[in-house]
Amino acid sequence: MEYRHFIGNAWKAADNGESLDVIDPSTGEPFAAIARGNAADIDLAVCAAQGAMGEALDGPWAKLSPVERSNLLFAYAKAVLDHADELAQLEARDTGKALKTARTDAAVLARYLQYYAGCVDKLHGETLPYTTGFTVLTVREPIGVTGHIIPWNYPMQIYGRSVGASLAAGNACVVKPAEDASLSILRLAEIAAETGFPAGAINVVTGLGGEAGAALSANEGIRHISFTGSTATGALVGRTAAERHCPSVLELGGKSPQLVFDDADLDEALPVILNAIIQNAGQTCSAGSRLLVQRGIYETVIERLSARFEAMRTGPSSMDLDMGPLVNKKQQTRVRAMVEDAEAQGIRVAARGKIAVEASRNGYFQEAVLFRDVPPQSRLAQEEVFGPVLAVMPFDDEAEAVKLANGTNYGLVAGVWTRDGSRGLRLARKLQAGQVFVNNYGAGGGVELPFGGVKASGHGREKGFEALYGFTSLKTIAVKHG
Repeated sequence: MEYRHFIGNAWKAADNGESLDVIDPSTGEPFAAIARGNAADIDLAVCAAQGAMGEALDGPWAKLSPVERSNLLFAYAKAVLDHADELAQLEARDTGKALKTARTDAAVLARYLQYYAGCVDKLHGETLPYTTGFTVLTVREPIGVTGHIIPWNYPMQIYGRSVGASLAAGNACVVKPAEDASLSILRLAEIAAETGFPAGAINVVTGLGGEAGAALSANEGIRHISFTGSTATGALVGRTAAERHCPSVLELGGKSPQLVFDDADLDEALPVILNAIIQNAGQTCSAGSRLLVQRGIYETVIERLSARFEAMRTGPSSMDLDMGPLVNKKQQTRVRAMVEDAEAQGIRVAARGKIAVEASRNGYFQEAVLFRDVPPQSRLAQEEVFGPVLAVMPFDDEAEAVKLANGTNYGLVAGVWTRDGSRGLRLARKLQAGQVFVNNYGAGGGVELPFGGVKASGHGREKGFEALYGFTSLKTIAVKHG
């Protein structure tokens, strides 16, 4: 099947007539094709979005009342749930993730839409006390047309937290999904049209990042850009946007630590620690990829985690095992190279999972790998692997734990495991991360929880009510009345 762009509630062929193969990561074989978008396609989508907004916020989308916008988002959430299995099947085959993971993603997407539907009529300004004879107020207005560059690891979820928030704030959207994961996003745009969204409110242009993505970042009609992806690409997107004074939210990489103290409840901690690195085959920006363990329980943790790693099974998404394949050959090659490099450096493998015998030799599979005694300055401890690879290292006390945890260029998420409440709060304040979890990790997804990083993990916040502020412009109105 060949997919086209979805612009102005209609399917549009690529300006250049070119397409890109869609590869099934479980087999390494193509099964569909998407349009190879360029700057002309982006221009068409931006024009459609501008038409939905209107020159004076009088377009068919912009003129909807908050209640009408809210009702549409609620209806969209219901439609997503009605099509959840179809969407999960599309995303699982497209990205290689296990079906159970894709089904969870569809449910979380619906939750994002429900959450932001409920926020629409609660996004308001204030009346400010000022000099006698004046009434001063602030109002929050839509920015206009927003651009969204969606990565391949969680297309549906990130669409929900980014596009959902922008729509709630009253903006029209142009979305560029990753070339490795476009199918669920295209179907979501079509479902939005079927639900009743006006033409131009949601537009999707597929293609390569260096072509369609770069054109979206540079387009003068885009008033805000949201990007989730690598730190290097994020820097390019941010620089391009800054050159035309366009605000951006960049959610980038991570090398997130989990700190386990000797008073931690290991029965509670270890399953969470394992899931935080094998979820989506480790292809998660917030993956808990570094495990710092107090020396007194270090060997116990290694022994118990090793048994869990050795039980991990990887296979085709249709088998619905612990993990599916990595998203593409490039990613598989990169992860394998990092594992081999660590072994060549003498870093010890404590345990490995297994690849199912039924798995195709042409699939992009990578077993889970547990490394122990990882030197803090090694590549394995400093660089994002983006695969199911966990680096474990010991520490003696709080000061050393904090130094190790903060000792990378990243700062996205951190976890602390301890029964000492004072220690948990004390370390939460010291750790350099956008989110810190004490005796949990990820809080079950947390649609309501602001998310974003510090340092090379990016800037700006998505998720929660906080995300809405970034998608609005605050206007101050001062009235002199005597």
